[in-house]
Amino acid sequence: AASKLEISMPPVVEVVVGGTARIECNFYIPENASYTYIDWFYVDRSNKQVRLYHITANGVLEDDTDYKKRLSLGEDKALSISEVTLQDPKTFMCQVGAGSYGVGENSTELRVYRRLPANPGLCSQLSLPPQIAKCMSKNSFPAPNITWHKNGEQLHARENQVTMPSTLTRESSGLYTVSSALYAPVTREDRHSRYHCTVHYWLQGQRRSLDSQPVQVNIFYPAENLKLKVMPSSTLVKEGDNVTLVCEADGNPQPVFSFFKKNLDEWQDLTPLAEPDSGILRLHDVNKTSNGTYRCQSLDLDDMSQIEEDVDLVVNYIEGVHVKMEPSSTLREGDSVTLSCDAYSPVGLKYQWRDDKGKKLVEGNQLFLKNLTFEKSNTFSCKVMAPSVPGLEQSKKVSVAVEGKPRIVAISSPLYVRQDEVINLTCKAIAFPPPTVQWSINGTAHEFVDNQHIASNLTVRVSHELVKAGAMCRVSNRLGVSEEHIQLLMDQKSAESQGVIIVAIIVAILVVAVLGAVIYFLHKKGKIPCGRAGKQDITKPEARKDKIVVEVKSDKLSEEAGLLQGANGEKRAAADQ
Repeated sequence: AASKLEISMPPVVEVVVGGTARIECNFYIPENASYTYIDWFYVDRSNKQVRLYHITANGVLEDDTDYKKRLSLGEDKALSISEVTLQDPKTFMCQVGAGSYGVGENSTELRVYRRLPANPGLCSQLSLPPQIAKCMSKNSFPAPNITWHKNGEQLHARENQVTMPSTLTRESSGLYTVSSALYAPVTREDRHSRYHCTVHYWLQGQRRSLDSQPVQVNIFYPAENLKLKVMPSSTLVKEGDNVTLVCEADGNPQPVFSFFKKNLDEWQDLTPLAEPDSGILRLHDVNKTSNGTYRCQSLDLDDMSQIEEDVDLVVNYIEGVHVKMEPSSTLREGDSVTLSCDAYSPVGLKYQWRDDKGKKLVEGNQLFLKNLTFEKSNTFSCKVMAPSVPGLEQSKKVSVAVEGKPRIVAISSPLYVRQDEVINLTCKAIAFPPPTVQWSINGTAHEFVDNQHIASNLTVRVSHELVKAGAMCRVSNRLGVSEEHIQLLMDQKSAESQGVIIVAIIVAILVVAVLGAVIYFLHKKGKIPCGRAGKQDITKPEARKDKIVVEVKSDKLSEEAGLLQGANGEKRAAADQ
């Protein structure tokens, strides 16, 4: 008796198209032990095992494959495939797990055949050339004649080659109907040939002819040549491109196409990624891992013939762009530095340096900077290009940090102010490492930082003490300190304007006082008439110089007259007035 697990399977199982294939898996486990599991597989075209069944004591699990609707298991765990097709010839494997006795497996090759017709008469018919076309002429008299032509040249009957059987029928009207069929062998070279028939007849004693429309024959033939090409051209492909692999065969109908990519010593099946029945595989956003050998394989379903064609895809790329700075130590204002840019690519590279505004500085992989300052641009970009591959380029930015003690570049001094006015004091500086800003007075401070620039705004209320002392802005970092004094000046134009206003008010008061005194004096002298509605007549000569003549338009004469006095202060009678 065997002392180890053994699997027995027939090496080959043959079946006719449309039949059922039964593949047995017989196994022996020592001591009549039970199996742990039984797995059925088939091997695909890329030599990968695809599981069909997983059988355990708890049940049977059928995997989702193209065979799912045609598979069944017997009581002895044999695999049956129904309605076998020409695509089923494969290697089927049975794997048995037996716990401590290990795992064993074996395989069977399935071969599929197509049965040829057994009827001798049918075989004889199949040996005849195929019918190309049929031609018919109706209602002619006398009976016409039909000839056949290929590409403009008349065809003649040849035994077992070209036959043109015809029939002649006389209708009840006495007219003739003639029909003719053309049988001729065809090859792939005839796929562009054009056939037509010509009817020859007599009319008024003259022989005439009439041509039919030409026809082309749809000829089926297997592919002989296969072409796999990369679009666009493989020499111009760069990382990030979309690439299309196009597989073309010269067979009719088109065969079944499969795509593969070589990874080390095995081929990866890419067929699921291809467009069905088109021979087109699209690769999106390719990179350097897309490099390699691709294969297109065609399968003719009529004679199961296969053709393969390979193509190499080269994806051009740039990687490892880096910038080296010499010296690499800390830089101070006034120092010089050299920036060197480098990268790797399978093609030749060209370098270019630009500043932070995109302005080109120099061609080449090195940029020399001297007399460094805070004010100069400290951000640069190395642009790497591949001239032989249009559009292939990468950039790398680098910042050059220049250290130095702070330098105050702008300050709001002198500043004209008014008493109790709320003002903003501004102090702007540049430095690296980033500095701190301190003020000598209290207030509300706001800071704004932009790269190596810092600006501080201090909001304060103007006082006599502030105007007298001013304000000090102090900017410092670990490399040093910079200070600037802000001088505050009272706005003299404002003070002068206030003085002018005060003087104007005083003068106005004095003018009003003088005018009042003059009016009172004239009133005492009798120079000014009184009365709300009267008017003075200065043209009457009869009136004395010391008398005031008033014309009164009022019925209350006695009341008004009692208010008037002469120049000597005496009261006058109403009649005199």
